[in-house]
Amino acid sequence: MKAVILAGGLGTRLSEETTIKPKPMVEVGGQPILWHIMKIYSAHGINDFIICCGYKGYVIKEYFANYFLRMSDVTFDMRFNQMNIHSGYAEPWRVTLVDTGESTLTGGRLKRVREHIGNETFCFTYGDGVSNIDVTKLVEFHKSQGGLATLTAVQPPGRFGAISLGQEQTKIESFHEKPGGDGAWINGGYFVLEPEVINYIADDSTIWEQEPLQKLAHDGHLSAFKHDGFWQPMDTLKDKNYLEGLWQSNKAPWKVW
Repeated sequence: MKAVILAGGLGTRLSEETTIKPKPMVEVGGQPILWHIMKIYSAHGINDFIICCGYKGYVIKEYFANYFLRMSDVTFDMRFNQMNIHSGYAEPWRVTLVDTGESTLTGGRLKRVREHIGNETFCFTYGDGVSNIDVTKLVEFHKSQGGLATLTAVQPPGRFGAISLGQEQTKIESFHEKPGGDGAWINGGYFVLEPEVINYIADDSTIWEQEPLQKLAHDGHLSAFKHDGFWQPMDTLKDKNYLEGLWQSNKAPWKVW
């Protein structure tokens, strides 16, 4: 099975990092968040990736071009222009990097990689969110639904402290820092799709989360796999620092490998 990952956006809310690199290349624990996402899939036996590049896509290409070298012990003998690799480890990955345009929107990027997907069920997600989702169960659930698309539904934590106050009350009886959200399920990415979903995408200006998903839902082809475990997007510097803190303290829930 293949996994398609969106990695072409500008990442403007993380401008502290993304002026020099695309957001999926912002590092957590010394590796790009893109690498973490790929490791999640690889832990479930998915090692064939299609990366939808756009903004500063050459940074992603250079990373994978030098991946084996980065992960190896090596001696450079300048006298004889030789390179000797002593030991090295590389992931069992096949990575296809496709330039899908700088201004192409999410649906358009998926449509542009159609020729690389083939005719099999495939995974699809954003290049900035990590989770301890059981991808194997997700795929099994999708197949049991018999539809064209399954998204992972998550319940994000509240972003602010919550207090309990009655209409005339001035004394706070309870306070919860970053409580559970309001109970609403939201789109957490980590889709499983059939190739036919691409027929729902018009062109480069199509936003995947709008007309295509709306039509799929209307046609009865969109299912939700409820994930109540860890899920965290990296939208801001605060999010990045939060993920970095979890990683450095060896408490990263998404590290399932």
